[in-house]
Amino acid sequence: MIHKFTSKEIHFLKAESDGHPIQPPKTFFSDLLHDQTQQIETLNTRLAAADIPGDAFICAVVQISESASGKTKERAKDIFEACFHSVLDKERGLWESLDDTSFALVFWDYIKEENGSRLLSLLKEKISTALKADILMGVATFPFHAFKQNDIPGNALKAIDHAAFFGPNHMIYFDAVSLNISGDRLYQLNHYNRAIQEYKRGLEIAPQNINLINSLGVCYGVIGKIDQAKKEFEKAIAINPREVMVIYNIGLVHRINEDEDKAILYLKKAHGIDQNLFEIELLLGQLLFKQEHWQRSLPHLDAAARLNPDAATAFRMKGEIFLDKLGKKDPQRASAEFNKALKLNPSDAISLSGYAQAMALQGKNLKIALNFANRSVALEPDSLLFKNRLKQIQKICDKLEATRTTTIKSA
Repeated sequence: MIHKFTSKEIHFLKAESDGHPIQPPKTFFSDLLHDQTQQIETLNTRLAAADIPGDAFICAVVQISESASGKTKERAKDIFEACFHSVLDKERGLWESLDDTSFALVFWDYIKEENGSRLLSLLKEKISTALKADILMGVATFPFHAFKQNDIPGNALKAIDHAAFFGPNHMIYFDAVSLNISGDRLYQLNHYNRAIQEYKRGLEIAPQNINLINSLGVCYGVIGKIDQAKKEFEKAIAINPREVMVIYNIGLVHRINEDEDKAILYLKKAHGIDQNLFEIELLLGQLLFKQEHWQRSLPHLDAAARLNPDAATAFRMKGEIFLDKLGKKDPQRASAEFNKALKLNPSDAISLSGYAQAMALQGKNLKIALNFANRSVALEPDSLLFKNRLKQIQKICDKLEATRTTTIKSA
């Protein structure tokens, strides 16, 4: 479901939509809540003033498909109003225009909720037929769990974002997944504390929802509340011990807490379940590399590079291993890996120094090697390794130059 989001520093895993026929919308209606638009304020004011028998009502947000013709969009407001009043008595509802092709409506005084739902489906059909366009709709009802009356228009906005994941002609009723999507949107905007509140509201509706529990843990982790993050991940793994993203996240927590042995155990378990997740392969390769298990780290770094060809770190580490970590140097393979790493990250000092050393060991492109070695030291002037490599390459170049000069004089 939903997407995978990553923080700048700590790469927790969230649920993915890869391989499924869903994708997030280009724009999110729930952003109207964050921006506190005049249209939403007006709708809430009118709703608060409305005389609603029994307090029960249905709220919907309607969007006419972007693929509709220009003439259709020009007629949208008039058609929507005509259809609204043909289905619903004006004394039993109200509506507001959100933009040229999007509208919010509220109606009440139906016998049962299913009767209200049928009216809503009829309205959707009428609008779609009149405009010859697909209609996207998000719906929220009141009462619903512990939500207040003025929460419901916002819930409908979150529901239409949820519906948008499935294409332009869907209708979705607000639920825990809608809150998961809303929380993910806030997470994407770096509003982590507000995302936490959304995930918590979702868990009030669906306490066993692993995506929500995991997402809550991710948010805690990103804001530095590692113990709380771990508690949430452990709740999720108790529900499903084979949930790979949760296993990975627990492993990451152990890594953050500097317990690398435990981190590796969890990552190996995650790898055993799914060998096609880039984050698992890269982190496992990194930790094994750090513990100097060079040979064992290579298959995971290979997998990471295969799963994400833009993974400069994987190529760089492979270059380091082939350069001098396996007992027998392989400067040719090291050069190939460092070259890939530098194409992705030209300012990577480790790859610059390693590539320079690999070229020097082969006696190739020594001027380029010297240039790369100089650049690595300029980037990391405190590195003794980089300085020593530079000196060695400089000596080789000086020796070759001296030999060349002597040959010229003799000639």
